[in-house]
Amino acid sequence: MVVQRHGAGRAGAIVVAALVGGAIASTAGCGGGNSAEVASGSTADPAALVRTAADRLVAAGSSKATTSMEMATGGTRVAIRGQGTYDFRHRTGQLTVVLPGDVAGEDGHRPITELLAPGALYMKNRGAGVPADKWVRVETATLADGNLVTGGVTDPYAAAELLRGAQGVTYVGEEELAGVKVRHYRGSAELPAKVAKGFSRGAVPFDAYLDEAGRLCKVRQQFSYVNQGRPVAVASTTLLYAFGSAVSVRLPDARDIFDGKIQP
Repeated sequence: MVVQRHGAGRAGAIVVAALVGGAIASTAGCGGGNSAEVASGSTADPAALVRTAADRLVAAGSSKATTSMEMATGGTRVAIRGQGTYDFRHRTGQLTVVLPGDVAGEDGHRPITELLAPGALYMKNRGAGVPADKWVRVETATLADGNLVTGGVTDPYAAAELLRGAQGVTYVGEEELAGVKVRHYRGSAELPAKVAKGFSRGAVPFDAYLDEAGRLCKVRQQFSYVNQGRPVAVASTTLLYAFGSAVSVRLPDARDIFDGKIQP
């Protein structure tokens, strides 16, 4: 999702994504489970625990999610917000993304609905000459960054899968997240070769927070790439909670997908 911003001292174009809003319900959020391996998180191999985060999410089935992405370049900082649900077993989800007022324009912009699916991203209310009743479909396999930042949000499963390449992981300590005890781990994750070309660095620093069942409740990842010759710093945060929530995603029919030219 590219948002054009103009004016002295501002970048010509910047890819933006979600800054989380709202509180996490502690009673239905992270927590629960009695995994002995994770319960000894301070002594177990921290890298091994983090690398299995995606598998534990698949076992959990689904969750609610908020994604946060702040991007900065040339003295300009932009953020947008998104929230929805995600099915880790089928890798499908639905998020509502809201642009900040200074980017959306004086008249504002209707929230963008994004549907996440294996190999594809669908966007409605995309603007840029797309009719309001049509969807834009993006083949995520064609994106140099694997849709980690381009789509305006980080796919929750993609964020967790990236941790499979975790290295140099250290246990920071036990913390509290929305009233739930979580264990904080810090390290870097090696980017898969197929997406590494989209970024300036081959490894992504991260902070991951796991509950007592080993489920990923929060992950903050820092990306870096070059856009039109300018370095762009990206801070992506994904929050997962209310595991087991119902998820209903209906992908659009072919007749509902826009096949015209999309304006910049």
